[in-house]
Amino acid sequence: MAYESANDRLDAPDRAVWTEPAVIRDEASGVERLDLRYRTIFLSDLHLGSNGCQARELSAFLKCVRCETLYLVGDVIDMWRLKSKWYWPGKHNRVIGRILKMARKGTRVVYIPGNHDEHARQYAGLSFGGVELLLDAEHMTADGKRLFISHGDQFDMVVKHARALSMLGSASYELLLRINRQYNRIRRLFGLNYWSLSQFLKLKVKSACTYISKFEEALTDEAKRKGFDGVVCGHIHKAEIRPDARHPGMMYYNCGDWVESCTALVELHDGSIRLLDGKAVVDRLRQYGQLSGGRRSRGQRRRAPQSKQRIEGVQVG
Repeated sequence: MAYESANDRLDAPDRAVWTEPAVIRDEASGVERLDLRYRTIFLSDLHLGSNGCQARELSAFLKCVRCETLYLVGDVIDMWRLKSKWYWPGKHNRVIGRILKMARKGTRVVYIPGNHDEHARQYAGLSFGGVELLLDAEHMTADGKRLFISHGDQFDMVVKHARALSMLGSASYELLLRINRQYNRIRRLFGLNYWSLSQFLKLKVKSACTYISKFEEALTDEAKRKGFDGVVCGHIHKAEIRPDARHPGMMYYNCGDWVESCTALVELHDGSIRLLDGKAVVDRLRQYGQLSGGRRSRGQRRRAPQSKQRIEGVQVG
């Protein structure tokens, strides 16, 4: 299987913001495994309840990661989609089960609803199954940085002032995903990697680029006004880490999504925050035998698999 990195799928210019899991070797048995222990994990735009959600990969990812705090940064459940047509297969139940299990085992789980699951906002301040519901949150990194955490739809003028247009955009996006899935099935027949039509249009259409820019500026302005050092958000399905040029010292972090890019923000134990390619991690977990479908015989030594494309300047988590 070709190793396909999310920063290739997203055409990300700065590869230094991505990380790969460290590999731990058991000296007694010689067996190697991926180390997926982080201080904090941020996920957004899971869209459970829609057929675009990559729930199988997400469930596998959640099964193997460990963290002190898990932030679910909005659009966890796609209530818009469920309202028009019920869709809830077993693999979506497994994702919910994984999250609740993490909460039971001591992980602090914070759920910040977005526009697709806005009905959950009425329960802000309550806790269900160990999962805290908040409208937004503050996170302090290990190196003392204060981060403002919000899904971000409150700073999207289309969602805020033109709800019908926003829902039309959501339906159009789902149509694009269906077309894209068929197109990528053909690409796989020719040995080509995944290509995102929606990401291509976002990057190439000038009005879409302007929309994204204004969204990011509104969020960082609010974080600056409140005295934060950075902002963590989701909403626009565009994973990114970058400094804000208008506010020195301010950082912008976007989790991405689990519809196409399958990305997560992870805080390492030194307080640094990196992007993690969830789909590539799941593929490597199978190679190392940490998930079903990639089992090794007992005692078999495993050398670290070589990726098809090396990521330069990457930090090991």
